[in-house]
Amino acid sequence: MKTYLVTGGSGFIGSNFILRQRRLGRARIINLDLLTYAGNPMNLEPIRSDPDYIFVRGNIGDRELVRDILEKYRPQAVINFAAESHVDRSIDGPEDFIQTNVLGTFHLLEEVRRYWGGLQGPQKDDFRFLHVSTDEVYGSLGPDDPAFREDTAYAPNSPYSASKAASDHLVRAYHHTYGLPALTTNCSNNYGPRQFPEKLIPLMILNATKGKKLPIYGDGLNIRDWLYVEDHCEALARPLVKNGYGQYLMRILETGQG
Repeated sequence: MKTYLVTGGSGFIGSNFILRQRRLGRARIINLDLLTYAGNPMNLEPIRSDPDYIFVRGNIGDRELVRDILEKYRPQAVINFAAESHVDRSIDGPEDFIQTNVLGTFHLLEEVRRYWGGLQGPQKDDFRFLHVSTDEVYGSLGPDDPAFREDTAYAPNSPYSASKAASDHLVRAYHHTYGLPALTTNCSNNYGPRQFPEKLIPLMILNATKGKKLPIYGDGLNIRDWLYVEDHCEALARPLVKNGYGQYLMRILETGQG
């Protein structure tokens, strides 16, 4: 059985990914999560006693901790979900987004590069670093605009999306500069079980049931695609085993391509 280091695995998408991997018996999971406001240990309660699920509380920016985890558990892949991800929070306090999404990703990449550089033969060839990003790095769509593509120009419009764009560029640079076998996926908005209640769909449902106002970002004319989180987690397994590296927009399940 493979071993995956999953960062930010107690959040919405990360926890769904971990539960799916364990349900299918595909990998032993080491979950590194700081448990900030968006990380909920109850998300992974169904596998709390699973011997092939190991939780470590900590920050991806803690290089000594990351180094210890890599050396102890020897993962075949690192899947990076760890991120600050709420647009409104990034507007009110952008520094946390820079610290986690940019500097945190940098420190994680440095330790992963060090670990990967010490691997030999098939272990080195088969290793993957998967960075889970967002299509918000491409900006906004108008009513008549074509869908985003992997080669769409970056045009982030918030501190959140700018910080994710920066992390994407770091991942790309580490592949091209050092040869790190890194991939980036850019998914659209996810929805589904275990979503943090400040996100659009659960927020609207909760406010509607309580007779509260339904808040809309900006002028309400933004257009976004939506992706069911279980479909996203199924698709995320594909870049981990594909030959070649690069950027994958999360429409893999619809097109069979990527």
